[in-house]
Parts: sequence; structure tokens; C-alpha cells
Amino acid sequence: MFIDTHVHLNADQYEEDLQEVIERALEKGVEKMVVVGFDRKTIERAMALIEQYDFLYAVIGWHPVDAIDCTDEDLLWIEQLAAHKKVVGIGETGLDYYWDKSPKEVQEKWFRKQIQLAKKLALPIIIHNRDATGDVVRILQEEDAAATGGIMHCFGGSIETARECIAMNFMISLGGPVTFKNARMPKEVATEIELAHLLIETDAPYLAPHPYRGKRNEPSLVPLVAEEIARLKGISVDEVALETTNNAKKIFKIN
Repeated sequence: MFIDTHVHLNADQYEEDLQEVIERALEKGVEKMVVVGFDRKTIERAMALIEQYDFLYAVIGWHPVDAIDCTDEDLLWIEQLAAHKKVVGIGETGLDYYWDKSPKEVQEKWFRKQIQLAKKLALPIIIHNRDATGDVVRILQEEDAAATGGIMHCFGGSIETARECIAMNFMISLGGPVTFKNARMPKEVATEIELAHLLIETDAPYLAPHPYRGKRNEPSLVPLVAEEIARLKGISVDEVALETTNNAKKIFKIN
């Protein structure tokens, strides 16, 4: 059994064949999936999906790229929706210095507010980080994010950064990039970081693993991530599947 801990089944890319995508995932042993909503449209879709499918769960929050559009009313709405028993985390939030849409100070404001919300609700916080590692780690430390912990989504940093995050009660989630030929740091993290601290994800429809790189990703491909981690660690895929599934159930508090 696998759990895809970060997937966007609420994305426009699945409008025409969502049921088939879900069925392919189930056939590959992906028995639970966590759908991430990061703005008004995708949060609404995520909430609808968790009502429709027993094996889907939701994480809801506001993406740093769109932080400039976030309001206090949006955050209150997220807090209210988070009372749903199948909402299992807050995010994805964090910092993104690659896309130049939201000023850094605006991203930081809403990042801090969502950490505070996650702590208030005792839910894990799911972190998006692109080209902002130093500031992400600093803010997590300043806001005492260790009190609630969370997930470093699609982690691409160093072993040293991974250990800093683990020390703050965060899991390290690996996705399709760990399968890429030249992805040195994800492979090093997969090799060196103990399995007890790892999760697997697709981030579908983005970042499809090898040999599907460049194509639309989907949760049925998450076993390829597990296979690469198993290869790098010299252990069985079943061991990776079991441990990462147990890790996901623990952090999301799901059966």
C-alpha cells in the first residue's frame, strides 16, 4: 500500500478523466491520497473531493506565489473548513522566490499567519520552498513550528537542511525529482535520511518521475518514487511502502 501525501487532483488537468486517474492509482496500490488546495478554487474542489471519495483527504492553505491575493477573510475561511475531520493539514504555504508575483514581505506575512493557524488547530503544516531555504528555516524556527511539525513538500535541499527540519518535527517528502538522473541532492537525502523521517508524493500533475518526465503526472506513479528510494537504500520496495505509509498515517492522524 502507498499513500500519495501531496497531489492536486483538484487541478484543471484532471477535469476530463479524474475517475480514470483515481482508478489507475487504486490499481497500483495507492490506497489513500492527500489532495492539496492552495487558493479559493482549489480549496473548494478539494473539499468536494473528500466528500465524494472515502480514501481522499485534504490539506488546505494559501500558496506563497499567490500570497498577494490572500486576505484575513480567506484565512478565517480556511480555519472554518479545517474543522472537517478529513482536513489533515494546513498548506501548502511557505516561500517562493522563483516566481516574481508576490513580494517577499507579503509571502512572509501569510506564511507566519498559517504557521500560527496550524499551531492553533494542532495540524501539521505543509511547506513549499523554492529558492528560499534560509528564510524558510529561519521563519519556522522563529514561529516555533516544531510545536505542530509538518512536511517539507517535494524536498530538494541538502542533507544538512533536511536534518535541521527533522529537528523541528518535520517529515521530508520526496517526489518525482528523486528519480531524475542528475538530481544529486534528492538522491543523497533519500540515501542518507532515515526512512522513519521520509514520505513519498507525486505533486501531480507536476514533476512526473522518470521515465514519464515532462508528461502529466498522476498518483499511480508514486510507486516509482518508492522504487528509487528502495534502490538507493538497498532495501525492498515493500519496506519503503510500509514505512512511508505508517509515517503518513501518523503525521496526518488517519487510519
